[in-house]
Amino acid sequence: MKAETILVENIASPDSPPRPVNKEKFEATRDAVLAVLPTAEPGFSYAELKAAALPRLPESLFPGGQTVGWWLKCVQLDQEAKGVIVRHGKPLRWYRKT
Repeated sequence: MKAETILVENIASPDSPPRPVNKEKFEATRDAVLAVLPTAEPGFSYAELKAAALPRLPESLFPGGQTVGWWLKCVQLDQEAKGVIVRHGKPLRWYRKT
């Protein structure tokens, strides 16, 4: 059976159409990211975000943490495009918009 998909946006390519990705993996990653991201600056670096989100992700979807980096980036770009999270400064950091 084919996995259910969800359409995601990409802030880095605003003119490109939304792309389908695995819904279960996207939602698990999105929920983990939104649960751990602070709601104020300075937010988390990518490494901090990954370290905080990884324990919240189901081993059944991400055995040994496989592909988590790709899914974190996918969620980050989509949620930025939707205005849910904010990118701040360099080095890059993210926080959840309130």
